[in-house]
This record gives sequence, C-alpha cells and structure tokens, in this order.
Amino acid sequence: MTHWATRVLGDPTVLVQTVTVDGAPAGSIVAWWDQDRRYIGYWLGRPWWGRGIATRALALFLDMEKARPLCADPFIGNTASVRLLERFGFKPTDTVWYGENEHVLLVLDAT
Repeated sequence: MTHWATRVLGDPTVLVQTVTVDGAPAGSIVAWWDQDRRYIGYWLGRPWWGRGIATRALALFLDMEKARPLCADPFIGNTASVRLLERFGFKPTDTVWYGENEHVLLVLDAT
C-alpha cells in the first residue's frame, strides 16, 4: 500500500483508473513515466477474463492517455495481453528481461 500511496497515487504524472464492472472493482489500468518513456500497464481479476472487459477498459483509457509513443512490456508468455495491445496498434519492438522473465516491448506510436 505504501508503494501505491506514494509512488503511484502520489505522483501527479501517473494516470491511474479503476476498472469497474457493474459498479464493482475488477482491476486497474495505469500509465507512468520511466525515464523518457511513458508506459501503460493493467491488471484484471481472473473472474473478469475473456469477457471483453480489458478491451473496453483499454479503449477508454487510451482515449484519456494522449502521450505517444506509449510503451507496454507484458510477459512474453501472456499471449492474450500481447494480442490485446496489438489490436490497439501497439507494435513489438524488442524484448526485455526482468530477472529470469522475458517480456516483449510493444510501442504505440502517434497516428
């Protein structure tokens, strides 16, 4: 909670939204700066998977978050997340490693 209170919600450059379904929290979506790159990340509870909720949430969020280029770096094995980002125009540009975990770097350029 300290991380969320100070580093996420306490940072005015961070855009964070709660994803809700019928008024109940289902997850979150966030954009933040890491040095000179703007990143996006999201989490959705398992009960909400496969119902189009992430697609709708990402569409709404991308309407609010205007920074481009916009990066995402999901775990390479999370094919559903990679496909979702690609449907919105994110293009794979590289792979990055976090410890022993390989992630794909996707970038959404200005249109």
